[in-house]
Amino acid sequence: MLDLDLVVLHMEAETSNEIIQNLGALMLSKGYVKDSYIEAVLERERNLPTGLPIGDFCVAIPHTDSGHVNQSNIAITTLKKPSVFHSMVNPEEKLNVEVVFLLAVKDPNLQIQLLKNLMSVFQNKELLIKVRDASSKEEISELLSCLAQ
Repeated sequence: MLDLDLVVLHMEAETSNEIIQNLGALMLSKGYVKDSYIEAVLERERNLPTGLPIGDFCVAIPHTDSGHVNQSNIAITTLKKPSVFHSMVNPEEKLNVEVVFLLAVKDPNLQIQLLKNLMSVFQNKELLIKVRDASSKEEISELLSCLAQ
């Protein structure tokens, strides 16, 4: 089960940095990550962007290495209006992201399984649209139950 305190519906944010800072602050307040986590994610995002186009729908999966993490978890937000993230495939390309999955992974070996689970979610555009349009945190948790495995 996802920590519902880490799910934010219809976040209002002007930039990708603001989204990462807001979600990272939630993780920090719960003790899932270290004080260095937010800046480490922002730095990684500048060098290795995480926007991912899925047809005409875009998501982002910002993260950093496990040294900044106390306990694995995922913070998720749907955005009130899309925010620009750069593409992981073509860093020059700007994508209008609608859902952000901020990852905190303590065990690098588990990161592979989490990414596999995320990719199965990303391959299901209908599921992503349901997540984007969800009206409750519980609905998002139910839709993304495969991530809590």
